[in-house]
Amino acid sequence: MLKPYPSEFRARAVALFRTGRRISRAAVELGVSEAGLHNWVRQDRIDWGEIPGPTTSESAEWQRARKRMRELDLQVDLDHESAFLAEERPLPKDPPG
Repeated sequence: MLKPYPSEFRARAVALFRTGRRISRAAVELGVSEAGLHNWVRQDRIDWGEIPGPTTSESAEWQRARKRMRELDLQVDLDHESAFLAEERPLPKDPPG
């Protein structure tokens, strides 16, 4: 997985766009993809309330919640497996012979 760009870098990239530079030109100057810069600009507009959508902090909160749910699901699975293994069951009888 690629390491994300630091938030300071993304903020400077968005600032370039906000000063009137076209996304295509700013992307080339910064060495990032146009699509990536477009996404950063869109998220910045959401964060400033210019367009609707989940803010950066809301997205981070949802991500933490999903991670916690995965951890809890794993714990429940492990608890069920432990309970199953701890059950006392009669051993099978040896066949006559």
